[in-house]
Amino acid sequence: MQTLFDKKAHQEILNRLDRLSENSKPSWGKMDVAQMVKHCQMPLLVATGKMELTEKVGFLKKTVLKLYKPILYNDKPWPESVTTPKDFKVTEPQVFDTEREQLKTTINEFHDKALNMHWPKHPYFGSFSTDQWGRMQYKHLDHHFRQFGV
Repeated sequence: MQTLFDKKAHQEILNRLDRLSENSKPSWGKMDVAQMVKHCQMPLLVATGKMELTEKVGFLKKTVLKLYKPILYNDKPWPESVTTPKDFKVTEPQVFDTEREQLKTTINEFHDKALNMHWPKHPYFGSFSTDQWGRMQYKHLDHHFRQFGV
């Protein structure tokens, strides 16, 4: 799996984001394109410590989630049926152009942390290395860009 810290992969993601339009339709899922672009900002914000998740996850669920942790950053694309955490669900209407510009900014801010050695612990999955954060964020964006055909 590529990493968002690689310059080529970073540029590829930005190019794919630019190919989205407010008329892009999903192949699966409930979000429209503006909601999806808003949603894609959230994991990046968690990774950079700018967003905290409010959903409480008990010990048993955390233990189960840790078993699935490698799926977040391995070489296999995420399946279409991946469940969206409550804190990442976007159901309100969004302004596509505004959210797309904000996602570009958020992607670039994340990319600039390639040498970061002090990542916040993920509230569900625990610690990730820099490489794992980069792969996971690329994989999440790729998942949703495939959802909308770019």
